[in-house]
Amino acid sequence: MTGTPAPTWDHEFDFVIVGSGGGGMTAALAAVDAGLSTVVVEKGAMYGGTTGISGGGIWIPNNPVLRAKGHDDSRESVRRYLDLLTEGRVPAARLDAYVDQGPAAMELLCRSRWMRFSWTKGYSDYHPEYEGGRPMGRSIEAIPFDTRKLGEDEKYQRPNSLQGPLGLWVTGKDYHDLAMVKRTWRGRWASVVAAWRVSSNVIRRRHMSTGGRALVARMRMALKDAGVPLWLRTPMTSLITDDGGRVTGIVAEREGRTVRIGARHGVLLAAGGFDHNREMREKYLPDGGKEDFSAGARENVGDGILAGLELGAAVDFMDDAWWMPSVRHPKGVTIPLVSERCIPPSLIVSAGGRRFTNESSPYVNFVHDQLAGKHVPAWFVMDAKARARYPFAQVLPGMPFPRGFYDAGLVHRADTIAGLARAIGVPEQELTATVERFNGFARTGEDTDFGRGDSAYDRYYGDPTLPNPNLDVIDRAPYYAVRIDVGDLGTKGGLLCDEHSRVLREDGSHIEGLYATGNTSASVMANEYAGPGATIGPSMVFGYIAARHAGAHRADRDGDTTGRAASGRV
Repeated sequence: MTGTPAPTWDHEFDFVIVGSGGGGMTAALAAVDAGLSTVVVEKGAMYGGTTGISGGGIWIPNNPVLRAKGHDDSRESVRRYLDLLTEGRVPAARLDAYVDQGPAAMELLCRSRWMRFSWTKGYSDYHPEYEGGRPMGRSIEAIPFDTRKLGEDEKYQRPNSLQGPLGLWVTGKDYHDLAMVKRTWRGRWASVVAAWRVSSNVIRRRHMSTGGRALVARMRMALKDAGVPLWLRTPMTSLITDDGGRVTGIVAEREGRTVRIGARHGVLLAAGGFDHNREMREKYLPDGGKEDFSAGARENVGDGILAGLELGAAVDFMDDAWWMPSVRHPKGVTIPLVSERCIPPSLIVSAGGRRFTNESSPYVNFVHDQLAGKHVPAWFVMDAKARARYPFAQVLPGMPFPRGFYDAGLVHRADTIAGLARAIGVPEQELTATVERFNGFARTGEDTDFGRGDSAYDRYYGDPTLPNPNLDVIDRAPYYAVRIDVGDLGTKGGLLCDEHSRVLREDGSHIEGLYATGNTSASVMANEYAGPGATIGPSMVFGYIAARHAGAHRADRDGDTTGRAASGRV
């Protein structure tokens, strides 16, 4: 289809959005506000993308939710923090756009009666020790939402694994407290609240959702209010360009037929990364990360990236991902390990039986060190205290690991550290010495090897009853070892974009009419991760930016500077 003008269209809009995650939905709302007719086309049978199955955090500094709490950063501190993180790998203009337009994107969303958020106070930026980092955190999350309000659309919303038994709903803050149910009064009170929620749901027949599912549900309601059509089971098969190389629409499959959808003022690719594309993972990702242990939406196979490459687009960060140390459940589900790595009486070792990094560090950094040292798989070692006190890989504290974990070789158990070493095939003397050295750190409260517990990020999921929340002696049998593989939340690499979200060629010129956001675009975070929600936040902001730019482009073309849908429809 490339290079062939479209004489006729089956459908035509001002702005066509491919993908229904946080970036695509935000872009749709911004497009309506900018006076553009728009449609969201979704490949899958359910909407929400990876956003819908995520924790749903949003990292956008100086957004109105934070400002209402008196958490008002200076622009300079935010930019300094991002400069230190990205190390010159991201153009300053793109970072400026994110910092400057992020608050406006959130202000637009918050004009909707459905979009309500709360600050996850205390969930630190991932590098609070950096200049401009914030130990109290900058992340917000959607307030829990009763998805019955979606009506018919409820059954088309992508499910996630965060739903608890009997309808129990847990926010990010709730989980922080519940993880300490065996250790703190706050944790015990959180369990009382959880029990009340279960009873309340039964009586009131609510379908409460939190995290990414709540965020997507609220955005879907806002889209309905704005009159934006959302077409499911409509995969894009190619982009359409005119003779000048300008993108003018897409070809898609819809209801059993091929349709041509015109885009008068642009196409936004918000279709996720190449999480589940075996060939692309093999080509681009490093050894140790090629195997597909991704928690991204199953439909994410690089469609948007490949479509851009066909038009000569440049790409960047293709060898990186939003890595996550993970346990591969015997049934095939990838279980991310976030809070678990902060459990005090535990450590993680290589095949040589030695620690290789700070176990409690941000997950992308942990896996970068794991990959650099070729420590795949690694082994999570803990004692009976850890199993009695803290949840692990969706197994509640005090509960035994399922038999299937042992049968699959994911979990091993022994009465001595030496016996555990033999079970997992690491040198006995090395593992014994590693545990002894770690126990010395636990007794002094200072990890002089890797600084575990020094950062506010480490301590967030640690045990506040201990002098160092991330250190405790490993001395109570039986001992356990759990296999840790390299998983991810999605890939980082994608189409190179400018500060307007326009897709760029290798020579720096932009492809007219083509925009990208989210994991279809090269990460604005470079190889780093600013804080909880630093995937969803940029996706939303650059979706907003793309739509605003397309709206301004329409005004220029049509000679209309007022916009056809002045602010009030969102």
